[in-house]
Amino acid sequence: MIKKKATLLLADGTIFHGSLIGNPGTNGGEICFNTGMTGYQEIYTDPSYTGQVIVTTTSHIGNYGVHNEEVESDHPTIGGIVVNSFSEIYSRLDGHGSLQDYLVSNSITGIADIDTRKLVRHIRSQGAMNAIISSEYEGDLEGLKAELEKLPDMNGLELSSQVCTKEPYFFGNEDAPIRVACLDFGIKKNILRNLASRGVYCKVFPAKTSLAEMETWAPDAYFLSNGPGDPAAMDYAVETVKDVLATNKPVFGICLGHQLLAEAVGISTFKMHHGHRGINHPIKNLFTGKSEITSQNHGFNIVREDAEKHAEVEITHVHLNDNTVAGIKLNNKPAFSVQYHPESSPGPHDSRYLFDDFIALINKN
Repeated sequence: MIKKKATLLLADGTIFHGSLIGNPGTNGGEICFNTGMTGYQEIYTDPSYTGQVIVTTTSHIGNYGVHNEEVESDHPTIGGIVVNSFSEIYSRLDGHGSLQDYLVSNSITGIADIDTRKLVRHIRSQGAMNAIISSEYEGDLEGLKAELEKLPDMNGLELSSQVCTKEPYFFGNEDAPIRVACLDFGIKKNILRNLASRGVYCKVFPAKTSLAEMETWAPDAYFLSNGPGDPAAMDYAVETVKDVLATNKPVFGICLGHQLLAEAVGISTFKMHHGHRGINHPIKNLFTGKSEITSQNHGFNIVREDAEKHAEVEITHVHLNDNTVAGIKLNNKPAFSVQYHPESSPGPHDSRYLFDDFIALINKN
């Protein structure tokens, strides 16, 4: 089969030429890379990747197809994928289709047959930047540059209200003993599964829901979800988190939820050079002294100096690769958060205890 050509153009002018995968067309976003060796479907359907072009560093993608139950959202919202070797056929006996067909049906354009190792080294050196993939602009570099310049910068970009649920919905057993209001900033389905399996009945609310509306359901606690975009651009969410904290009900935040909890108590956030994305990130729990192998996906983090000098905040977890803050708790409120994904399955389930800690906090409160 003759492969259709595609081009990847980065904002700094770097160009890669390869083969089209997925849907013919032109799309892009901020380029990033994930070092996970498995789990590409979880990556592509994670709402936290909204508007990003994902480089998967494992050399072969597509070989086990897709499975209808292994999604983290109803459909992917990524800006494209970049791979080395791509397989349009799959050998998984219980697979529900090929990755190629999945990309086409969701209008996602990707590029294959490029040196992803070289590309990842470039991103690690130069930092995250916008990029665009196209099968339409061969020989028209200026036209492709013009399309690239139309892409918004992730700094200052609010995306949660675009990907969250439009109407509240329930998850779990309505007879469960605990009721948790989940603010959906781009929530992953496995977070809800982990809560429900621990006797929680969840009501998931759109990102811009007020505390007053959530309180009409009389929840026992609140959950702040993961999601895409810049937390500093989410004043509406920060104000809601402040209101939630004022109820003195237990609060648990993951990833973007962690950043919003920090912003709500006066801790600043910043955009990282190239972020943390993969399934083997080492985290140290400062209370137990134990390390956890974690799944991560974030391009923003909280300012360590702000957390250290905050009288009512305690750092609970740190990233062992770069010593960034990976978890906090409030000493004056029943609230805590982490900058990684305890619901994921990187292999070990080292961090699932955090859901148990949340349940214990609710029962104690």
